[in-house]
Order: sequence, then structure tokens, then C-alpha cells
Amino acid sequence: MITHACFLSTVTFFFLVCRLLGKNPKVQEGLPQPPTITSQSPKDHIIDPRENIEIKCEAKGNPDPSFSWTRDGAHFKIEEHPNVNMRPNSGTLEVDITKRRAESFEGVYQCTAENKHGKAVSDNIVVRQSRSPLWSKERLKPRVVQEGVSLVLPCEPPAGLPPPLIFWMDNNFQKLPQSTRVSQSLNGDLYFSNVRREDSRNDYICYARFPGTQTIQQKQPITVKVLNQAPADERMPSFLIPKDRHSSKVVLRGHKLDMECIAEGRPTPEISWTKDGSVLPAGRTSFLQFNKTLQIDDVSDSEEGVYRCTATNKFGSVHHTFHVTVKAAPYWISGPPSNLVLSPGENGMLTCRASGKPKPLIRWTKNVMPIETGLEDDTMKVEDDMIIFRDVKTSNSAVYQCNVSNEFGYLLANAFVNVLSEPPRVLTPVNKKYEVIRNHRAMLDCSFFGSPIPNITWFKDSRSSTLDGDSYALHDNGTLEIRISRPRDSGKYTCVARNILGIFENHVFLEVKEPTHFLKQPEYQVIKRGRSVTFECKVKHDSSLTATMTWLKDDEELPDDDRFVVGAESLTITNVVDSDAGMYTCIMNTTLDHVSASAELTVVDTTPAPAVVDERPDPPTDLELTDQTKRSVVLTWIPGNEYNSHIKNFLIQYEDSLHHRGHWHNLTHVPGTKTSAHLKLSPHVHYTFRVLALNDVGWSQPSNPSQMYKTDPAAPDENPTGVQGLGTEPNNLIISWKPLTKLQSNGPGLHYKVMYREKKPGSEWITTNVANNSRFVVSGTSTFAPYELKVQAVNNYGEGPEPAVVIGYSGEDVPKSAPTGLRTVVRNSTMAEVGWKTVSDDSIRGFLKGYKVHYWRDHGVHRHHLDHVEKILTFSGNRSHGILPGLHPFSDYSFYVKVFNGRGEGPPSITKHFRTPEGVPGPPTSLVVSNPNLDSLTLKWSPPYDPNGHITGYTLKYQPVNNSNELGEEEVLALAANETSVTLPNLQYSTRYRFYLNAKTKIGAGPAITQEAVIMVDEERPASPFANVSSSVGDDGALISWEYWGSEKNVYVEYIANNSESEEEWQKELVNGSQNVKLKGLKGGLSYRVRVVAYGHHDQPLHSSDELVVTVPAMVSRQVDIATQGWFIGLMCAIALLILILLIICFIQRNKGGKYPVKEKEDAHTDPEFQPMRDDDCPFGEYSDSEDHKPLKGSRTPSNGTVKRDDSDDSLVDYSEGGDRQFNEDGSFIGQYSGKSISRETAEGPQSSEAPSPINAINSLNSFV
Repeated sequence: MITHACFLSTVTFFFLVCRLLGKNPKVQEGLPQPPTITSQSPKDHIIDPRENIEIKCEAKGNPDPSFSWTRDGAHFKIEEHPNVNMRPNSGTLEVDITKRRAESFEGVYQCTAENKHGKAVSDNIVVRQSRSPLWSKERLKPRVVQEGVSLVLPCEPPAGLPPPLIFWMDNNFQKLPQSTRVSQSLNGDLYFSNVRREDSRNDYICYARFPGTQTIQQKQPITVKVLNQAPADERMPSFLIPKDRHSSKVVLRGHKLDMECIAEGRPTPEISWTKDGSVLPAGRTSFLQFNKTLQIDDVSDSEEGVYRCTATNKFGSVHHTFHVTVKAAPYWISGPPSNLVLSPGENGMLTCRASGKPKPLIRWTKNVMPIETGLEDDTMKVEDDMIIFRDVKTSNSAVYQCNVSNEFGYLLANAFVNVLSEPPRVLTPVNKKYEVIRNHRAMLDCSFFGSPIPNITWFKDSRSSTLDGDSYALHDNGTLEIRISRPRDSGKYTCVARNILGIFENHVFLEVKEPTHFLKQPEYQVIKRGRSVTFECKVKHDSSLTATMTWLKDDEELPDDDRFVVGAESLTITNVVDSDAGMYTCIMNTTLDHVSASAELTVVDTTPAPAVVDERPDPPTDLELTDQTKRSVVLTWIPGNEYNSHIKNFLIQYEDSLHHRGHWHNLTHVPGTKTSAHLKLSPHVHYTFRVLALNDVGWSQPSNPSQMYKTDPAAPDENPTGVQGLGTEPNNLIISWKPLTKLQSNGPGLHYKVMYREKKPGSEWITTNVANNSRFVVSGTSTFAPYELKVQAVNNYGEGPEPAVVIGYSGEDVPKSAPTGLRTVVRNSTMAEVGWKTVSDDSIRGFLKGYKVHYWRDHGVHRHHLDHVEKILTFSGNRSHGILPGLHPFSDYSFYVKVFNGRGEGPPSITKHFRTPEGVPGPPTSLVVSNPNLDSLTLKWSPPYDPNGHITGYTLKYQPVNNSNELGEEEVLALAANETSVTLPNLQYSTRYRFYLNAKTKIGAGPAITQEAVIMVDEERPASPFANVSSSVGDDGALISWEYWGSEKNVYVEYIANNSESEEEWQKELVNGSQNVKLKGLKGGLSYRVRVVAYGHHDQPLHSSDELVVTVPAMVSRQVDIATQGWFIGLMCAIALLILILLIICFIQRNKGGKYPVKEKEDAHTDPEFQPMRDDDCPFGEYSDSEDHKPLKGSRTPSNGTVKRDDSDDSLVDYSEGGDRQFNEDGSFIGQYSGKSISRETAEGPQSSEAPSPINAINSLNSFV
């Protein structure tokens, strides 16, 4: 057997070699290495028959391995298959299925990677074609059942690979509602515990979605008719699934356990689950399908046992028991065997620890050749699940296979043994310079490699003696530690690596710098509100280092306030306010160290009031530190006076005078019954403790501080968290992390070692040190390249633990390629499946987010639906097809596809067109009832707005409706496509009928439009659905009421002024289902015509009530008497003056004209002003009714558009001498104001003329105005 010491030596060497090989890719160059399988296809490889086949096999080794394949156990000659190609520098097979069907390449494949140092094999990869067979055509008879009985609707989908997902939907692609009464079983059947009348429908459709081909198929619709008769009797439950009282199930470890119980009964039974002897596992148990399915995830051995499901209703319960047995395919106990790197003459061991149920069989092979158990060999021995190596030779280098199998599966693992003989190498860069602060620890690296393990020695300057003793420590990885660095330690250091094959040396340099320290620290200050305060901070640092000063308030950045003024060595706060109180910290950072000092600022009033303590406990006393270690201490104290209120607990606080002087932090709470606490401490902290006591009144004052306890610095215990790498531009990578706190730093000189390399063969780690920052920007990167990242915390006392590798990516750019190979499969008139060939990974140039399909409707085939509105559907992930739902039937569509990543969208693909087939039409646009007689009426309709195809005809159904809304016998009438009206004879008198009209295409019938009408004579209720239209006028408007029994929902009240002749001026008021509405805003003194109108589809009026005249009275009582208004009196005076002037002008013109014998008239008559006026002496002539009743040209008409002659019989037109006399538009006279020349039966004769009457003139102007 291998000795313990030998085994530890082997493990140590293996650890060092693996670490160096992993951290330094250059080490691998030139070193022999057996092949290792790095990537392969899954064991069960299901392929899409529409896409080319890829069977993956990737491996690495030195030299690069070659690849070969077997198929169904025989050598697969790739050269004999022109459709098959092996990817260069890879073992991956690519199969072109354009010339041969994919199913011809089904089989069991295994890949072998081989170089001169060994052979590695992949798993057996079973390649099978995904299948989605069609549903068998069958004619399903309607299921006629009695209400209350149970019912099962079978789905019975075709067997697919992988199995399909089942769901039930209706004709409108809406999921059928499920409940405790109606649910789907695991095999897809639909179970009714008891049926109800509302379950009657003709579109129970089972759909199967095949995930491998992403196709959906449907079963023929099933019709269920529930008889309209007495329901079945109520009864206790009985199981539909499972049938018997007991059943058994076998489930594999790690798989899902599904148990199902579906019961029938009335009322609907409730299902519950229990497990005999234990509870169901929390967190992994789910109750699905309304408690009818019990599902347990990630099954373990503890799930074996007896499970019971119980169905219960008010009439009783029934049980079923499941006996569950857990088996297990082979699984690793401690992981697969690891590769082993040894030096000649060393010992080692390969372990293949696995288990299963039943216990698996373990078989070992070497380079794919069997190894017999008990093989006699001086260097190798097989013992069950181990191969033990002794005194190995280079001939032992090979790849060993461990195959673990039982009846439920197998595990296959490759592990190589690499026996190396290599001279030593030092991997640390030559002449690397190290800098360290005086009195701090220095770590000089000497990363090495060699086989056997080299011996490392260090020298300084001359090689007079090796570096050892108390001042130095040599680590196993070759690093030299100088525990306390002094100026004399600066200089040149030499690392020498030796083994039996050679010697290698390397030189590094160390510079010891002076530490940064304070000359003057900020001091505690008390300042009155409104004054100014200044904190001083003077620091001295090594002149060769760059220093930066930062100020913090309460460990955060200073407020963004102009009152805070930061100087070179000071901080000044002006006009101090209460919120400025707090702890202010001055931090001086250099590239190697930093120092900080804090001082508290207290803001007080001009006369601060003393604090009052009322019955709080006295502070604890006599604090003492005992049991002191590097990372812990015990603190004891004596409680103070409790003041009759027991102490509930103690609060221990600490001050770190090294980092946060004057700032106290809560450390821990201790129950009030204890007077000591064991405190865990952090390195590099100057602790001072104090204790506070709490009773029911409150906290005590703090105790006096304890003595200071200083912990020694140490290397960081942890590395930064949240390491990630993301690019913001196509050519950069930003590495960021969450920095350590001061308490986590464990020592001075905290900085971060950032390591990164591009994730590709041959890439080297690039290391940089970052201090006082939590991010690092790498520029000049490739676009979206993967990088391996590590961030390690380092201080003056060493490095933190080995950091984990994180994968990051440089910045994205928009995709550069467009999808190709666009294809469409029109599923039905409203849904199409579109597909495309995905773009290559290298052209995505970022994280693939998915594909966007832009599509639009060019137009309907009928050409009257122009609808170029682009829609976008997004399909996440690496999708190559998708469904476009909600399409219009009988329409032309176009679409194109774009791929998009996190930065944006790529270029569009070419545009592809397709057409949807015909569908069922929409409802007819309108259905109007006309010409009702004693026993007949006429129906008129308009074609559907959405024909969705070629209309092949109409179906009219009608039936009588009694006063209880019960429907009579239905009549069906088929009509031709070109008909738009029909007369129905032989109808029942005084009966209400309901009519249903729908259109048909070759696909089927669309939804119906409904109308109702009553057969009656004129004195009965009219054919219009409106009656008893009435009105009442109030101060706030006119209330219009009516009765309505029609089916249309769009009902409006329309009104127009009574004197209007234009139908376009009707005003509308929407009713919203009421049978009255108040019209507001009507003008007083006017009459309005009002009617109630019902509108059909597309705002076409179908029914209208008789018109009603509504008169709105003038609001006299609310009007102001204008006769008393000053403006009206002034206007009348102006008019009277104007008339007087006009009369004077008329007299002058008459006297100057010479046309009339004025002198003779004066002699014949006395002054007319002194004579009574007679009607027949009017000098302006008589009013003639034979004149046209037209308003004066240029005059205003009343607001109702009419001229009422009854209001005034006077018109200035009648007073003129001829038709040429008229008024201007502003009311002024045109021409001579004179009397009308007509024959009069007077003594004066036709030439007689008198002066016009002022009274008549005034009346004429009044009527005009």
C-alpha cells in the first residue's frame, strides 16, 4: 500500500503542477499532454429534421489530438458520406440534410480523440430525429350525456419525440376553463367529475405542441350535449384514475415523481394527499391540477414509501394507495476521477467513486482497451473503483476510462495520467520590481515549474549565503516573505530553482519606502450654530509616491454644498448648521499605503441645556480584557445601579483608533444576566471597548473605555465580491468589483491584483495592481470577446485566498448579418408560422437577445382594406421560427426579420410575402325591417364590412318571441350571395319575431346580426322600436322620454331648429342605454324638431321615431327691461335726430325739384301738420299685399330663417318710387326719399305729392332696425 507520506507528496506535487498549468498557459507549451474531451453532445441527442445535424466533440491535448467516430459500434467512415463533414481542428460532425433525410443518420455515435500519449472517448451519443406525426383522421360522434354524470374526453395524441405538450382550447384559441370539477389528466384527457348544462358546446379541441419541431396540431372538435332533463342523483366519490385501490410506481433518483388521482361524484369531490409514516418533503412538493396531481421534484431515497390520495364529498370518501420504489441510475459520490500529473518514480491513485440502485458495475479501460482486474504489473494495480500506481514511468502516461453502469444508465469518465520529466523553469517576470512600505511585510514571487519538483533557494545581492532565519519565510510556491521590511532590505534578489534535470535562476528588485504619517491630525471641536470651523490635516509621505487627500463625513462623501471648502491641508465649514454635526475623517492615500484620522464636530446652541437622565441605569464599570489571542478577547465588566428596573441587555461598542478615531461602532449585544463576552476580532485594528446598559427606561451613558487592544496585521481573509466584466463600447472591457471595507482589509497597503486574459488557447494572464478604486478599464479589446477575470485582495502582509475565475465579455456591437432563408407556413386564415435561418454566432457580436419579426398587411384581397401598419413581434433567444397571430383572413402580408443583441438591432432580412386564406366573414353591416303588414315584412341588409373571402350566400333564421322572452320554433332560409333583401310571408299577426342573419364563405358561416320586429297594423305598436316619445321643458333644458324595445345599443336623440332645412345640421346626444335624456343649451323662443334614432354597424341609422316639436319659451322674466337702459335711450334719440335730418332734406329736395306745383298745393290745402291724417292720405302710398313677401336686400333675417309679415306691415321698399330704390347694407338710403307713384283715388290725381309723414318714417325705420 502507498504510505501516507508518499501520498501527501504526490498530492502536493499534483496541486502545484495543476495550479501552475492553470495560471500560466505558457507552461503548457511544449509539454506533452494526453487528450481530454472538453465538449460533447448530450447522450440523448434529439435533432430537428429541418435543420442540419451537429454532433459535437471537442478535445485538447499536446500534440493536438486527431478524431474518429463509430456508429452503432462500427467504424464510421466519414469519407464515404459526402453529406458528412468534420469541422477543422475539431471532432464535431456536421451533416447536411439537403440531399438525404435526417432519419437516415440516426444511430449511436461515439467520438475518439487520440494523440501519441493516449485515447479519450466521448459518451455514447444516441442521435434521434424529432418527430411530430399527424393526428389520425376520425369522425367524432357528439357526446350526449345526462347532467350530473361523469365524462372523459380522450385526447390520444400521436406519439412524438420528444412527447408533445397537451392543452385544450376552443375555436377562438382560448383555453377552456378548468377547475376542481373539470381538469386535464397527465395523459392529456379531459375529465369531468360531473357535467353541467353549461358544458354543452361544439368546440372541445385537444391541441398537441411538439417542442422538437415547434409545431402544433389539433384533434377534430368534440361536441358535448348535456340533456335538458333532470340531473343524475347525488352520490359519493369514485376514482376515474386510477381504477384499482392500489398501484405501484418506480421512480429514479433525481427525477420527478408524479402521482394522479381524479375522482367523479356529485357534488364535486375534493382531493387530499398524505404519506404513511412521514411528511411530504418541503420545498420540493407541488400540488397541481387543483390538487389532483402530487409532484415531487429531485426524488431521493427518502421518497420511497406509501402515499395515499383521498377523494371526499358530503356523501363519503374513497382512498387509493401508491407504493413508490426509488431506483437510481449511477451517480458520482465525490465527482469523476481527476487527471493525475506525476514525476517518474512517484506514486499516485485514480479513484472512480460512484453509486446506484441496484449497485452499478465498474469497468476500467486504458486508451479504450479493457484492463483486467488483478492485472500483474509492477507500476499499476486495479482494485475495484481504484487504480493504484507505484514508481511510475513515462510508459504509464495514458488516458484511463471509468465506466459505471446498471440497468438504468451509465457514467463514463476520462482521466489521464501524465508522467513528466521537465527541467525547472521560473515563471516570474525577469527584473520585476517590488515596492513596500518600511516595517511592512514584503512578498517576492518565484513561480516555478519542473518535474520532479524543483528546490527553491533565495539570495540577496552577492550569493554569500541563502536567505533564511527569523526575518525570512520561504513558502511552498517559491515566494520569499520578508516579515519586516527595512531600508537595508532594498536591493537585488535572486531566485534559484534546481532539480535533477537542471537549474534556473531569476532576478527581482525590492525598494523599501518611507511610511505615510500625520504631522497634525484633525481635532474634536464644539462650535456654535452659524459660526465657521476648520479641521487641519497635515501629512508627510515618501517623496517618490503620489499622494491624494480625501475628506469624509460619517464615512461618506462630503455634502455637495459650497459651505464645505477643502484646502490643501484643511477642511473649512462656514455658517455651521445642526446637520453638519458628525465625524469627519481625513484620508491620505498613496499607491502603497494610506493613513486616516477622524475628529467629531458638535454643534450647540448659544446656551445649551444640560442633558437630563431620569432613572436610567448607571454605566458599567471596571472593564477588563482577558484571554487575549490574535483574533479574540474576553471582555468583563461590573454592572451599574439598575434603579429598580432590571437590565435587559448590554451593548458592547468599539472604537478603532487606527482607522476611525472618535467613532464608536456597535459590536454585539449581551443578555442582561451576563457580565462578560467573548469577542471575535479582526486583524490590524486598535480596539477600545465600552459598554452600555439598557433597562425599561432607556440606555445608560457609556462606560469608561477599556484599555486598548491591538491586533496584528494579516493577509486578507477574503477577496472582493461581485466581480464582473462588461464592456460599454465595442473595444473595451470594464472589470468591476465590490471593494473590501477597512475592517476586511486586515492590514495596511490594501490594493487589488486584477488578472485577466482572453478566453482562447494560448492567452496569457495580464496582471495589474489597482489601489483606491473598484474598477479597471481594459481598452483595445476585440468586440464581444470572452475574458477570464480574477480579482485578488492584497495588503502589505500578503495576498488573499486564490480568487475564483469569472467570465466577462468585452463590449457589444450591433449584429452585422441579417437572417436568411425566410419561410412561411400559413396555419389558418388568422395565423401563420414564419421561419428563418439563424445568423452565425460570430456575426451577432453580443449577447443574443432574440429575433424581431416586422410584419404588416399590404391590403385585403378585396383591395378596400389598406392597412400598412407595421407590427413587431419579438422572439427571445436563439429562435428560428415563430407564430404570427391575429391576422386578417384573405389578405396579403409582408414581413422581414432582424436579429438583436444588447446593443441594438442588426440589418433587416429580405422582405417575404404571403397570403392568408379565406376565413369566415364578419356580420352583415346592417339589418333593417321594413313594410310590416298583417302577416309579412321585408328584411333588407348590407354585406359584411369584413367579407374575409368570397361571400357564397346568407343564412336567415327567425323565430317568434313571446312576452316571457321564450323562443318559438326556428325557421331557416338560405339566400343567394347577391341578395340584399327578402320578404317573409305567412307570419303570425301581432307577434314579435327575432331575426338572425349571417354571411357565408366557402370556409363557413360568420357571426350573425340580430334584429327584432312586431307584426301589427298601424293602430298597433309601429314597426319602429320607439313609442311614446314625449317632452317636458324646464328652466334647465328639455327632458325627452320614450319607450324602446329594439336590440341596437347605439341610440341617439337628434334635434334641429324648426326652421332649418338642412339634414346635416341635426345635433346628436348619445343615450347610453337610458330611455330619457335632457337637452341643454336650447335657445329660448325657438321651436325644435326632435327624434330618437337607433344606429347599426358603421353608424348606419336603422330605426327612427316620429319627430316631436319642442318649443322653448323666451326667458322674459330673466331679461332686463332695455327701455330703462341709458344706451337704448341714447340710441333712440340718435335715430330720431337722423330721421328729422332726412325729413328736412326731403322737404328741400321736393321744393327745389320744380316737378311738383308746390304753390298750387299750398293754395289748395292747408298745412298738413295742422290737419288730421287719414289712412288714404299717406304720402308714401298704400301697402299692397300683391308684393313679394321677401326681406329687404341687405337686411337681416330673424334667427329662425323666416320673415314674419305679421309683425310689421311697413317696408321702406314700399315707400320708394320704383324698384331701384333700396338700402345699403349699413341701412342708409340710396337715391331720393320720395313717395310711391301709384294711382290713387284722390282729388290731387296721380301727380299729387305731399310731404312724408314723420310718424310713418319712424315706424319704417323701427321695423328695419
